[in-house]
Amino acid sequence: MKRRTRAATAIVLSAGIIAGGIWAASSFLEQQQTLLMERCTVAIGPDEHRLDPEQSSNAALIAAVSIDRGLQARAATIGIATAVQESKLRNIDYGDDAGPDSRGLFQQRPSQGWGTEAQIMNPVYAANRFYQELEKFDYKSMDVTEAAQKVQRSAYPRAYADHEPEGRAYASALTGNSPAALNCILKRTETAGDPQKVIKNLEEQYGSQNINAEALGNEVHVRASNNLGWSVAQWAVANAKADSTITVSNAGLQWDRRAQGWRNANTDNGVVVITLARSNGDG
Repeated sequence: MKRRTRAATAIVLSAGIIAGGIWAASSFLEQQQTLLMERCTVAIGPDEHRLDPEQSSNAALIAAVSIDRGLQARAATIGIATAVQESKLRNIDYGDDAGPDSRGLFQQRPSQGWGTEAQIMNPVYAANRFYQELEKFDYKSMDVTEAAQKVQRSAYPRAYADHEPEGRAYASALTGNSPAALNCILKRTETAGDPQKVIKNLEEQYGSQNINAEALGNEVHVRASNNLGWSVAQWAVANAKADSTITVSNAGLQWDRRAQGWRNANTDNGVVVITLARSNGDG
């Protein structure tokens, strides 16, 4: 009888230890998620540049609009560097003492003919309006800060030069000239993804003529190759937080939210596959 009692006690203790271990592991993982600093980085050569997911999403939009307009990557460099200086790449709804009615990514002013406040607060409109002005100048032969100043007419004309390196790095990745250079470290998804919303955003930013996409379950398949393929793939990574994206596959590589980076994978030629979360916490 005593042996049975001791055996039962041992089983209970073992079960308690296992349960405690599982709880401790789960608690540790939850703590890791809570403390995780979400960020998106671009590493080209020895230099690494960092933005948060909101900023990276806006940088991706600026690059996508440049592609829609048929501009070279240099235009995206100028656009991103300008938005970093003007708004820290945030779609802000306030100005400053020099321009109290300035709004949006580029701090454009309704009183100076940039559009209505509602228009300027639409990032796609704001980026198009910026490039519309940039195209009036021979920006390809200008320094980044000179070209930005031609458009913005800022009281601090040399300030844009401070952001040229990160502008150039993000533009290179997001226009597809530097494959798999952008990586985002993110927490688990908070909501399920919406494939139709992703397609809508792609078409609005790149132009519907450049995007051939379809939703297949929780995946978005975009027919794109070469630079456009890598632009779309890294756009998807830059928007992974907002879109609840868990993987992005293109040209033999896959970005994985859980693995926190790119790795080799079997992929279809000429198709970018964006896989979205089916539920909260997926990925």
